[in-house]
Amino acid sequence: MVFKQRTFYGRPPEGLADQDHADLETRVANCLATVDGLDASDVSVISKGNTILLTGTVATIEEAERAEEATRTVEGVAEIVNRIAVA
Repeated sequence: MVFKQRTFYGRPPEGLADQDHADLETRVANCLATVDGLDASDVSVISKGNTILLTGTVATIEEAERAEEATRTVEGVAEIVNRIAVA
């Protein structure tokens, strides 16, 4: 999984809301990185409020389901949009 520095026209974003979203994204990404039977190296995590968008590719449908199940266990996640494709 790749983490990129957030910028807005070359400057870091301002405001606590952005930090909250980044924190939730980081917690979900860290959770996915530790799930047994899931290669989350091609999975991206984006948060908008308490909604998490999962995108990218995995090898099997079971991995996509594991990713969604693991995301549900992260505190602060209210809704999940799972757009993970199976390669």
